[in-house]
Order: sequence, then structure tokens, then C-alpha cells
Amino acid sequence: MSNYLSDDGTFINSLIGEGSCFKGDISLKGLLRIDGDFKGTISEGGKVLIGKSGRAEAVVTAGTVVVGGVLKGNVTATEKVVILSTGMVIGNIEAPRLLVEDGVILNGSCTIRENSTVAEERPARSAGSFMFSAAKKREMESVSPWTK
Repeated sequence: MSNYLSDDGTFINSLIGEGSCFKGDISLKGLLRIDGDFKGTISEGGKVLIGKSGRAEAVVTAGTVVVGGVLKGNVTATEKVVILSTGMVIGNIEAPRLLVEDGVILNGSCTIRENSTVAEERPARSAGSFMFSAAKKREMESVSPWTK
């Protein structure tokens, strides 16, 4: 699980251990690891790890979110969201990067948006490179095996 976190010296400064239950709001700057049960909101940047035995019913706003257990709620990340093969997310995800391992359960919508820092460093992309003309779309649909 830690392979998905950058080694920037961040240490686990908050832990909800296996067998523990916490309800409320957490505002963090460091790293929160959830191996027990959590219900509430998580905000203020930081990093959130939901371990294999962790269960969270929460609205999560963080820098990086790694899910190895169960997360029911919406996630907004400024860096990335990682869902491990043991993970389940029931809710919507919004992040600049999304990594999903084989075998996850995901029920919700995903919106991948560049954050302002990344967008400033990249050259602008033209919308034409991502969209087909209406004529090209009709042509593709006429030969597609899924439309028949």
C-alpha cells in the first residue's frame, strides 16, 4: 500500500486501528490510516489510507487517497486516488489521477481533472484531438459490432 505514496517524509500521525470506531470530522495535514471503522468527514489536504480491514462512510477531501478496504462516500483528491485490488468504493471520485488495480469494486462516477499546478506545466491540448466529427462518429458506429 505504501508503494503508492510518495516518500516525502510524511509519517502516520493519525490512526484508527482495527477494532476501533470513530465518528466525527477530521482535519489533517499529515497521514491518516484507517484500519477500523470511520464515519464522518476528512478534510484539509493530507493523505488518507484505508487499509484492508478499514471501513469508512465519509466525504473525503485530501491530497492522496489509497483505498484497500471499503469506502462509501465521495472523494476529492488534489493529487491522486488509488484503489487497490482489495478495495471497494461506493461513491463519486474526482482527482487529477486515478489508479485502479484489477479486481476492485467501484460504483460511482469518476471525474479526472487536472489540478491548477499540473495544468500550468502542461501545454494546452486542443479539443479537436479528443473529439470526432459527427460524420466520423456515424461512420464508426456503422462498422461497430456493438451497435448491431
